[in-house]
Amino acid sequence: MSVGVLIFFALIGAFICARARVAGGAIVFSLVAFVLFISTPAGSGLPGAISDFLSTIDQASTPALDGSRAVG
Repeated sequence: MSVGVLIFFALIGAFICARARVAGGAIVFSLVAFVLFISTPAGSGLPGAISDFLSTIDQASTPALDGSRAVG
């Protein structure tokens, strides 16, 4: 089986669990799909992109939160 088919089945399992109101199962299936996606070449850059995004948010919000920059 290819990774794409496994990701598809994991997403279908998450959807079925969510419709049946089984939150734990939906979370597990979603995490499995996420890990499988990251293991593909298309998803290999995702952890770095998330890290860059969160770093940018942190750099933008830190001065406002610690009061080091005067507003006005």
